Amino acid sequence: MNDDRSLPPETVARQRGPFAGTDGHFDAPFQPTPPTVVERMLDLAAVGAGTRLVDLGCGDGRIVLAAARRGASATGIDIDGERIAEGEAAAAASGLTSLARFSRGDMFALDLSGFDVVTLYLLGHVNGWLEGKMLRELQPGARVVSHAFPMPNWVPAAQETWEGRQLNLWVL
Repeated sequence: MNDDRSLPPETVARQRGPFAGTDGHFDAPFQPTPPTVVERMLDLAAVGAGTRLVDLGCGDGRIVLAAARRGASATGIDIDGERIAEGEAAAAASGLTSLARFSRGDMFALDLSGFDVVTLYLLGHVNGWLEGKMLRELQPGARVVSHAFPMPNWVPAAQETWEGRQLNLWVL
């Protein structure tokens, strides 16, 4: 997938503003994904043992934990330290700390090159900001699956409504 409509990094930085990626300045609000929708997202992206998954804006870590239960090496990143603490506690309580990792930080600063699957439940304009980064950093064949909001300039490989929720899958 090559899309010349993706925004260059300097344009994304300007649109995000001077405080983006810092404590208390979120790109999207926390809204948990229902467990059945999490499982369907992972099914769409064919997540299983050996998959390397990252959840951008991971919230409480439920997608990361579900992927780890399938044997995936899963990483969640979120700017909100409270959400990261919830994910870490849940991973410890579930015995999944060897497969589920969490990092507090700016998802735009994370190198995506080592991941096979990216999961998203962000707002549409934030997905648009991420298009260029994903095209630059992910390897061919990487899968991106989104709950609710599409990638503005990408045509999905699969699209479905699951329990009233819109899910999209793209394969680079």
